[in-house]
Amino acid sequence: MSRRTLFVTTALPYANGPFHIGHIMEYIQADIWVRFQRMQGHTVHFMGADDTHGAPIMLRAEADGISPEELIRLVGESHQHDYKRFHLSFDNWYTTHSDENRDLSHSIYRALKEAGLIYSRSIEQFFDPVKNMFLPDRYVKGQCPKCGAKDQYGDACEVCGSTYAATELIEPYSALTGAKPELRTSEHLFFRLSDPKVVAFLRGWTAATPLQTEVKNKIAEWLGEDEAKGRLADWDISRDPPYFGISIPDAPGKYFYVWLDAPIGYLASLKNYFETGKARVNGEKRSFDAFIAPSSEVEQYHFIGKDIIYFHTLFWPAMLEFSKRKLPKNVFVHGFITVSGEKMSKSRGTGISPQRYLDVGMNPEWLRYYIATKLNDKVEDIDFNPDDFVARVNSDLIGKYVNIASRAAPFLTKHFDGRLSHAIPRIDAKAAYERKSEKERREAPATTGSASLDMKVIPGQDDLFDRIRQFEQPIRIAYDKREFGKVSRMVAEFADLTNQYIDAEKPWDLAKDNSNARKLQEVCTAAINLFRLLTVFLKPIMPKLAADVEAFLRIPPLTWNDINQVLVDHNIGSYQHLLARIDPKQIDALFDIPSSAQPPPEAPVPVASSSAAASTRGSGDTAQISIDEFGKVDLRIARIVHAEHVDGADKLLKLTLDVGEGRNRTVFAGIKSAYKPEELIGRLTPLVANLAPRKMKFGLSEGMVLAAAGDGPGIFLLAPDTGAVPGMRVK
Repeated sequence: MSRRTLFVTTALPYANGPFHIGHIMEYIQADIWVRFQRMQGHTVHFMGADDTHGAPIMLRAEADGISPEELIRLVGESHQHDYKRFHLSFDNWYTTHSDENRDLSHSIYRALKEAGLIYSRSIEQFFDPVKNMFLPDRYVKGQCPKCGAKDQYGDACEVCGSTYAATELIEPYSALTGAKPELRTSEHLFFRLSDPKVVAFLRGWTAATPLQTEVKNKIAEWLGEDEAKGRLADWDISRDPPYFGISIPDAPGKYFYVWLDAPIGYLASLKNYFETGKARVNGEKRSFDAFIAPSSEVEQYHFIGKDIIYFHTLFWPAMLEFSKRKLPKNVFVHGFITVSGEKMSKSRGTGISPQRYLDVGMNPEWLRYYIATKLNDKVEDIDFNPDDFVARVNSDLIGKYVNIASRAAPFLTKHFDGRLSHAIPRIDAKAAYERKSEKERREAPATTGSASLDMKVIPGQDDLFDRIRQFEQPIRIAYDKREFGKVSRMVAEFADLTNQYIDAEKPWDLAKDNSNARKLQEVCTAAINLFRLLTVFLKPIMPKLAADVEAFLRIPPLTWNDINQVLVDHNIGSYQHLLARIDPKQIDALFDIPSSAQPPPEAPVPVASSSAAASTRGSGDTAQISIDEFGKVDLRIARIVHAEHVDGADKLLKLTLDVGEGRNRTVFAGIKSAYKPEELIGRLTPLVANLAPRKMKFGLSEGMVLAAAGDGPGIFLLAPDTGAVPGMRVK
């Protein structure tokens, strides 16, 4: 097999908050693929970086009272901390706010300009006269011009799904200050995406690249039917100050739109990796320019979500082609992750926090395995269902795979000092399959619905080891095609067969009679070898568990070639639990829905509730609580991303809060007498995050912000010190 050299990236997370579950799902998918390629002996350079530019970064930093540089440093540290906790094997994690990214962006821009693909023209934009800045579409809100829904963003309506220009909104207002925006003219730079030579290139690149069918179809829609000219609009690549980004070298006062320099961040991370001396190709140092030259043997791959196909299959390859740089070998697109059938949505408040997942003590490899069972090579959404999650992990992973080692190893330790036999017996694969089929007929339906493998074609006495090894190629192909669900099903099937073999041989009965010692040792040795074989197949998905298995078996790190080896006449360690089962209480903690926190439906709404700010007053007779009782209150830092009056409410303001969960929460707070909505936007404040949501006539309130009040007039919203970010726990 020829050795390949791969350059692999994932989409860059925006540096205004922690990872959300969609990030983690994508990174797990890419990491499994990368680890598999490395097990094949290929050289892989797996690059990551933070996307650090744009108006939201600037405004968030301003609201937090820190510099944009400090904000992206803090968020970057949290990203690096979290990706390591999920066992993601990035070779380098960098930032788009770097010298490398600036130099590469300037170089690519100049090359595109020399190719005649950059021009300027005047455009009209909304301008906030209070904030004194042009407003990105997402910072303009108003009434949808299509369906009339209020408080919709300037690029799309979340009610009817229509898209439009911000200037089409009815009664528009600035989401930053509430001011009525003014239309002003500004000179902007554009990339000629509609140029016939660009369209022709994109048609050819799309046809020659093995993109997913769904992706090709989408690109065909964008390119249109006309061979000479598609429907592509030219791309606005500049922004006006104030803006946090990379300045355009020959356009004073202008900045690159973040989507120009963000994908260039892939190259910047790779360049940093090479220039800091970390990179090796077949054991030798190579320069960045030579490595990524258009003629090099390097294969470039990008993993992305379906919401950014346009940028990665039109803008990005066109930028690379006409700046004479290496093109992607492929762009792998995945769908969204839903939770119990609901789409991840900040506005609707659905999702899972990866940070909370880890904080409540859940094993990251449970999630890696579960996501793997759902993934294929299609652009399909996958669903995180709590009940299915528990069943897949506890039944398939623990009850089948890990169970093999726990059933066989203790006999080897107790009776043979951990020594494996000199040889292993042949196992009748057909008999194992028939025993499994009989058991399945008795216990149908199966918990996971895994389709059985085609074992019936086995000749009479085919060996189970040989039969499983015959599936090495289908498993290898499935990994390479990102069909990880197929891999997990095959491994679960083989684990079933192995457990059926153990059931048939009954080592617990063999251990009762010393005359059966040799057979007991051989049966348990065979089981351990089957377990080891399945561990090779699972290692890209569960690297930490595989490392624990290697330590338990006292063997070097497993490689793909170990599929053809057996482990005999060898001492293994004492068996320790390799993986715990999921406790349903952990699922409750993950979704933060303790039943004891639910208020009685007839209870009145007190001042300190999910519908109002907490009022803190001195009281000499306040009952004392223990530290454990206080620990039940989950206090988190929240950022107010929007605030508005509530029709029909004298005391309430409606707050939209970012709590670092990958989604926004809505809280109704009784602070209208003290604050104007526009004064609150961007502020940080503590939130009681595990207060039971409360249904009010104005909507659902999902927590409680904290404020101080005394005997005199006034309500004072609490605020953390500089450096706090949304999602931080208050202890």
